[in-house]
Amino acid sequence: MKKPSSKLREEIARLQEQLKHAEAREAERIGRIALRAGLGEIEIEETDLQEAFEQLAKRFRGSKTVPSGTKGAGESSTGGGQSETLTRGAASGNAGEA
Repeated sequence: MKKPSSKLREEIARLQEQLKHAEAREAERIGRIALRAGLGEIEIEETDLQEAFEQLAKRFRGSKTVPSGTKGAGESSTGGGQSETLTRGAASGNAGEA
């Protein structure tokens, strides 16, 4: 039996709310990890940081493709260098605090 459109809208609204809460939890978790790694102290453009995160996700996903919202994120030659810079920067930021 088909559901009426009002029931479908209610279900969609409920699922959107669940998605919003799940994304907030994930963002908080990743944010805490990033801060512990010293990323909060590094001056870096958001697009560069997003690209580095996409490369990291690609590394842990294996051969699966990563959808990209930034230009050049699919280029492996530029992404790897930025990840290395990010890693070196995070290490030096932590050393300065100690």
